[in-house]
Formats: sequence, C-alpha cells, structure tokens
Amino acid sequence: MDWGTLVATVSGGSIAIAGTVLADYLRHRHDDDRSIGARRRAVYIEFITAAGACHARLRHIAQDPSAEPDLDAVTRAVLSDTGIYDARERLFIDAATAVAGAGQAMFEQLRNLQRAVAAGASLTSPAFHDAYHLYIGSVWAYRVAVRQELDGRSLSPATFGWDGWDGTDRCPLCRQAATSGT
Repeated sequence: MDWGTLVATVSGGSIAIAGTVLADYLRHRHDDDRSIGARRRAVYIEFITAAGACHARLRHIAQDPSAEPDLDAVTRAVLSDTGIYDARERLFIDAATAVAGAGQAMFEQLRNLQRAVAAGASLTSPAFHDAYHLYIGSVWAYRVAVRQELDGRSLSPATFGWDGWDGTDRCPLCRQAATSGT
C-alpha cells in the first residue's frame, strides 16, 4: 500500500472539509450581521416615528390647552397611545450604546415638552418654546448618532444652512427676542 497517496487523500479531504466549514461559518456570520443591522434600522425608525407622532399630538393639544379638561391625563395618554414606551424598550435592547443614549436624551426632552403642555403651555408660550427647542436639538442629536452608527456618515447643521440643531436660528420668536434685545 502506498502511504503517500493515502496521506495526500486524507489531507486533501480534511482541507476541503475545513474550508467548507469555515466558508459556511463566515456566511452565517455575515448574514447575522446584516440581520442585526436591519433590525437596528427598523428599531431606530420605529422610535423616532413614535416620538414624532407624540410631538405632533402634543403640539395639537398646545394649540388650545383650555379645550382639555385634564391636560395631565391627556398628555400622559399621548405618550402611551403613540407607542413611545414600547419603542424605547426595543431601542434599549437592540441599539448601539451611543444611539441608546441619544434616544434616552431625546425621550427625556419629549417628556419635558409633555410636562410643559400638561402644565398649560400653549404653542406661543415661553414654556412651550423653551421645551420645544431642547426637544428638537435632541431629535437631531439622535439622528446624527443613528446615521453615524449605521453608515459612519455624519451630519452637521451647516449641511442644511443652519447655525444649530435646536432651530433657534430659524425661530421667529427667538429672532424677535434677539432683535428686541430681550
């Protein structure tokens, strides 16, 4: 019996099997990475969409806060009804650390806006105005964190011709206050 042929055959077969197993492992790992990325993207969009719906409903209530008999209950219900709590929990589970932190900061500013409206702040009141700018700034910080995490590209306010993310440079009330010196 020629031992050289046997050793070469066994070695070749072992190398082929090892290569197949390694290729299969790498393919599954790549698929898992793609699946994690898709799941994160969906969670990130779900969270900002829920926050946007909540913000829109709070703005609607702030148009005429006196029309609501129990502002506190109505504004708290907005948070629940829009699904922001569920979306935030999914964000905490699936998000990268930087995005989860930016999402929590955005949620806290949304809660501050909710509290201002619950206290009777109207759209034109200083309380709403101040809470609004902090919220909008946090929304953009979240977007920047998501974009950085998903594709490594960043945004800056200058991209849009703005001075800052919070919108004070585009706000008629802020501009009026700046020109009047208050």
